[in-house]
Amino acid sequence: MDATLVVRADHQEVERRVLSSGTHTFNVYVDLVETARRVLIDYEIAGKSDSAEVRIEPVRKVQIFILPHSHHDLGYTDLQSNIEAKQVANISKGIELARNTANYPPGARFVWNLEVLWGADLFMRTKTEPEREELISAAKKGWIGLNGMYANELTGLCRPEELLQLFRYSTELGNQCGIHVDSAMISDVPGYTWGTVSAMAQAGIRYFSAAPNFFDRIGTFMVEWQDKPFWWVSPSGNERVLVWVPWTGYAMSHIMKLDTLWVNKYQARLDEVGFPYQISYIRWSGHGDNAVPDPDICEFVKKWNEEYEWPRFSIATTSDAFAAFEKQHGHQLPELKGDLTPYWEDGAGSSALETRMNRGAAERLVQAATLSTILAPQSHNKADFDAAWRNVLLYSEHTWGAWNSVSDSENSFVTQQWQVKRQFAVDAEDQSKSLLKGVLDAYASESDSSNLDVHNTCSWPRTDVVLISKERSQGKDHVKNQHGTSVPSQRLSTGELAFLAENVPALGSARFHLSAEAPHVPAKRVTVLDGVLDNGVVRANVDSKNGNIIELMSERHAHNLVDTTLDEAVNKYLFLEGEDASKVSTSGPVRIAIEEPGPLIATIRIESSAPGCVDLVRRVRLKASVDWIEISNTVNKKRAPLNPHPGKDGPGGDFAQRGSKESVQFAFPFAIENGQIHVDVPLAVMRPEIDQLPGSCKNWLPVGRWIDVANAEHGVTCATLDAPLVEIGSLSATMLGSQTHPEIWRKHIEPTQKFYSWVINNHWGTNYRAYQDGLIEFRYALRPHAGYDPAAASRFAIGLSQPLIASAQGQRSRTALKLRIDQEDVLLQECKRSADGNAWIVVLFGAAGENRKANLTWTDNSPIKVWRSDLRERPLARLGTQLDVPAWELVTLRIEVQNT
Repeated sequence: MDATLVVRADHQEVERRVLSSGTHTFNVYVDLVETARRVLIDYEIAGKSDSAEVRIEPVRKVQIFILPHSHHDLGYTDLQSNIEAKQVANISKGIELARNTANYPPGARFVWNLEVLWGADLFMRTKTEPEREELISAAKKGWIGLNGMYANELTGLCRPEELLQLFRYSTELGNQCGIHVDSAMISDVPGYTWGTVSAMAQAGIRYFSAAPNFFDRIGTFMVEWQDKPFWWVSPSGNERVLVWVPWTGYAMSHIMKLDTLWVNKYQARLDEVGFPYQISYIRWSGHGDNAVPDPDICEFVKKWNEEYEWPRFSIATTSDAFAAFEKQHGHQLPELKGDLTPYWEDGAGSSALETRMNRGAAERLVQAATLSTILAPQSHNKADFDAAWRNVLLYSEHTWGAWNSVSDSENSFVTQQWQVKRQFAVDAEDQSKSLLKGVLDAYASESDSSNLDVHNTCSWPRTDVVLISKERSQGKDHVKNQHGTSVPSQRLSTGELAFLAENVPALGSARFHLSAEAPHVPAKRVTVLDGVLDNGVVRANVDSKNGNIIELMSERHAHNLVDTTLDEAVNKYLFLEGEDASKVSTSGPVRIAIEEPGPLIATIRIESSAPGCVDLVRRVRLKASVDWIEISNTVNKKRAPLNPHPGKDGPGGDFAQRGSKESVQFAFPFAIENGQIHVDVPLAVMRPEIDQLPGSCKNWLPVGRWIDVANAEHGVTCATLDAPLVEIGSLSATMLGSQTHPEIWRKHIEPTQKFYSWVINNHWGTNYRAYQDGLIEFRYALRPHAGYDPAAASRFAIGLSQPLIASAQGQRSRTALKLRIDQEDVLLQECKRSADGNAWIVVLFGAAGENRKANLTWTDNSPIKVWRSDLRERPLARLGTQLDVPAWELVTLRIEVQNT
């Protein structure tokens, strides 16, 4: 039987409808309120009535953008090949949903954000021409949102050029689509190295949607930055990007459902934190990682916006959402300058050998590209370099392995994923070596092994020892330079010939001749006696009892730079099982031998047992004339014990969380009164604590090429060629397994002159490796110096990671780059032929921390036109040949030579 229902709010009728018998649920609408108040709701039906007071909250008049995407884990939940196929299919599915909803009201139409671009790159390389055109068309229409990062990268692992490569593909795909990619996404990864801002600026990226894992191994990152948008300012202070971390990071769709209850919860959250803006956004990544596009959001938004006035929902690209926010609120945001020191880079220590390989490959690719420009431009094949950089980037991508990589490490699902991941580093190393060899082969024109050229890929003159293989130098111990002057040489115990190549010109070459005469002895020999290495410039003393370095002195300073208090020493091996740093152990009794006696190179070899290892071999080397010592530590690692119950309990189980956890460090304590530590990171230098933004990781820090300890008078630069992690002041990298409580993380780094190179660990309970074994070499170099000089530190470390290269003699191409830069504090970051073939692209970096002027000249006096440019290689603004290079700024140039 039907009856009429009347509903009143504060005695005013708000609803009247006829109801049939049964249960009915419906909404009753009341006027908006500006402040919370109680309203009397009463009803009458069929002679019955009732009433109740309800609390009405004000509705936020907020525009909420929804950014649909799929979180790109290259592995973890499935084999990489399956994930690749899924993400490529997601692009087609996203286009289909956008097409199907094209006639929906604005805001309810489907948009598919490509979180990162490795899937799009694979799509464009493997799909048919019509399918590629469909993607390009969808991007032009705004159906597909392109975001600038190639992968969800561990940015703290990147070499400087690698960080630029992370964004380079977005400029190329953007050009193909006829759009400007001005936004980037990253998901899961907490923390980002400071130079990311500089790299983004080079790619034209202004907006950064950072959505990390919202609970595990993230320190205080989400506490500090969730829904607190800000302008992140580059190290130079001249660029900035808008950074915004949404509530629950990228995982909202994993734990919530879009409905009225969610809307109420979201508004309550905005009220709770006092969110001051009228625009907000959320990520919607579907149901799990690597999820397919979720069409239900269109129906939700369409229905909600038709029914309710506020809040308003709009499905959008990252670019559109952030641009709308900037337009309305950009002027209200704080500007912050510093490092957002990342957390998850520690996992790279679970595969230290492959991490070493990848770092070396990145440096070698830079050298190969530079060599091709200065020797044989015709040898440069962009596709081959792109393929090699792709492997470098995908190794540094955050997905290391399977979800059960620790709890069930020998499962084929785990081992298959690790083999794919490892292959990225293997292929990058092989490709980089092949590309370097290809350049040298294209350059060589003489087969006489007695004649050779030494090439300098750096933008300043170099002097260093060069090694020639035993086969090439057999029976030829004497070396003369191109002027016929004998240079110091020495036959090594390996059979290689070492000789001193002096003053090899910047971006140039020097010629040498080998002969059968006796080696020439340096005027000032390097000596080794009773554990002391001395070349008259630097002196180092190796303790005969334990093989540690207990003395480092320079001719500039009479006091010992090593802090030996508390039984400490430089290059001391430390092994820690579990998390209790008081139980750290060290290497055993040593066997010391002189491996190279001088006069050009002297090397001490220290062999010992070491906990966690089959054995440990450390070498300390000093060359004549140079002002640094070199260290090589070869760890023959034992495999950590495996889970005795494979697969039991999974990543959250006792073994995965705490079983067989271990780490290896090498100590670097320095006696430098009031010394300040500076850490090189890609495209920046940062001081622990001082230059770290809130929410940064302080238990460990990624390091690029060097770390320096200095006061105004003296200091030491430590170059680290292979190991990318350091602990400052103490063994603070003791966070085992899942760590979800923000308060347990290190809050401050006190002033100190001591750090530890953290080279090996297996601390995670998932994703990263459970063990590693075999031979792994970690190389360092220590250079005493006067007061802190960041440009000198960079030249020193780059010189080691991009060494002088010997080749057969050849003829430099007439079309080769002939650039000279007269300011040594302005470092060449990259040089190559432009994609259009009409210019040279040269990237400079202001490494001194102070503004510098640099003059550019062409060595054959050809007139040149210089343009300011960026990653898109466009001529942006005409410049002269004298440039202003601001401190810590990347300056990209497009140089056109007039007579070529």
